[in-house]
Amino acid sequence: MLSHGMKQTGSISLNHLQGVIFAVLNPWVAVGILLLLAFFATYMTALSWADLTYVLPATSLGYVLLALVARFMLHEHVSPLRWLGIALITGGVGFVAGGPEVTKHPHGAAPGGEPCAVTASPLLAKDARNGAPGVEV
Repeated sequence: MLSHGMKQTGSISLNHLQGVIFAVLNPWVAVGILLLLAFFATYMTALSWADLTYVLPATSLGYVLLALVARFMLHEHVSPLRWLGIALITGGVGFVAGGPEVTKHPHGAAPGGEPCAVTASPLLAKDARNGAPGVEV
């Protein structure tokens, strides 16, 4: 959405504040900015629940999806070198995700050794240990 909106807006310069404001007021750019804010909010939330090795693979799919959207919806040229870069990033993330879990917690136990009421999901168990509202330990 940002790409589409900025192509409509054209070239802008930070020296001309009016052009920046005009670009931000473009509906495509405004929605793109809102989606970026939503992404960062969900990314921070996910990082507060889980290790980076769990969160990173989910977000790395964005590289592949964005390249596909750019190629097939925006009709942009994606060079073979960029596809290779995307493949390397994806492979690296897969390598990191396949590694051992750094943060180990006994299944169903809070840091003090007390059993958790919620053990169906590692994320919910971690919420319980951190005192998340609505989750009892």
